[in-house]
Amino acid sequence: MPDIKEILAKARPREHTVRICLAGDLAAEVDRLEAELASYAGWQQQSIADQNPAIEVAEKIAAAREAMREAEVPFTFQALGAKAWSDLVAQHPSENEGESWDDESLAPALVAASAKDPVMTPEDVAALFEQLNMGQRQELINAAWTVNGEATAVPFALHASAILASRTDGK
Repeated sequence: MPDIKEILAKARPREHTVRICLAGDLAAEVDRLEAELASYAGWQQQSIADQNPAIEVAEKIAAAREAMREAEVPFTFQALGAKAWSDLVAQHPSENEGESWDDESLAPALVAASAKDPVMTPEDVAALFEQLNMGQRQELINAAWTVNGEATAVPFALHASAILASRTDGK
């Protein structure tokens, strides 16, 4: 029978990392280039010397997408303990009867409280949220909710399983 002291010694709070691209200008450049690429959809070579202009645009898209990947910043969140969670919820009560907390104020506070790397204060989160669009803000909020609200289970990795299965002929 397992000893609770041994179990507690192994226990670690759940962590979850998301990557956010902070280069909105590069995203706009990719959009612009993709529109330019679409304009070449009907291009036809007129002579053997003609180069398809779509190739140069596709190469620019690839370079811009790589620059976007390089502009991604990882944000790692760690689950709060029971008391820290309870205290945080108590600091953000709902004005609506039947609701335990106020989503609008709790969400950014949860991001700050759960942020492990980089560590963020509520003021840091407010400043960051001013630079991000709604989708990016929601991605950080979802990560904080996920790390605090979802059970930890061994995930099924379809891609990894397919690669391993191909090495063993499915056995």
